[in-house]
Amino acid sequence: MNSPVLTQTTRWPAPAKLNLFLYITGRRPNGYHDLQTLFQFLDHSDTLTITANNSNDITITPAIEGVPTEENLIYRAADALRKAAGIEAGADIHIDKILPMGGGLGGGSSDAATTLVALNYLWQTKLSVEQLAEIGLALGADVPVFVRGVSAFAEGVGEQLQPAQPEEKWYLVAKPDVSIATVDIFTHPDLTRDSEKRSLNALLAGTYENDCEKIVRRLHPEVDKALSWLLEYAPSRLTGTGACVFAEFSTHREAIATLDKLPNWLHGFVAKGVNTSPLLTALSTLSSDGQ
Repeated sequence: MNSPVLTQTTRWPAPAKLNLFLYITGRRPNGYHDLQTLFQFLDHSDTLTITANNSNDITITPAIEGVPTEENLIYRAADALRKAAGIEAGADIHIDKILPMGGGLGGGSSDAATTLVALNYLWQTKLSVEQLAEIGLALGADVPVFVRGVSAFAEGVGEQLQPAQPEEKWYLVAKPDVSIATVDIFTHPDLTRDSEKRSLNALLAGTYENDCEKIVRRLHPEVDKALSWLLEYAPSRLTGTGACVFAEFSTHREAIATLDKLPNWLHGFVAKGVNTSPLLTALSTLSSDGQ
């Protein structure tokens, strides 16, 4: 069936996230890991420019070399939404990509979530946040966090979410010139898998750590070098399974001052941690404007 489509061109943020802490509390017989992690968004985003239409075609620019359009996560998100809603609709999607791929910032998952949220609005499919999150979970474990748009404490394999309100600090995020495969970290025999399971209040009151960091630093000297440099200036750690590392600051001025000292073998940016996703803010603005 066809759906009424809002055909205007709109721009949507697909923000980065940080894992402020990450603890692995067990390993399941199927190889998946139980974890406890705290997600917070950054006001630093890819941007998707989307024009919805009734063509039943989904186009994505620019193309990713070596990746067929049908395998692009953005396309898969749009197609999954279309099928779940039982509609025929299309869209032209252009992405301005600034988040590094494979950096632990959730860029691909965020792009997919923004596609779901934006096209749900533009195609007027009226699916609930819960339904969008369910579609997103089939695309990637982190997608529901971005769909819901609020900072969250995650348990289980990452699918059990509850809203959280960590302090909104300033972060210097840096990426060494290295690519890290998540599977290599989670299958490593020396990975910590027995961290104590604690309440959110206890975790928030403690010192934040990442159980993957020790293995990543051992396997990737570039990450070890980057963290050693950042730790001279502020509390710093790995996000997710890397390769990005981040240092936290109380003020923008402190973060920028350290960014200005960043050595030429590191690339980085400064961003604010936010507990309401820029995507949710954009949706609320469009909805209140009646567009």
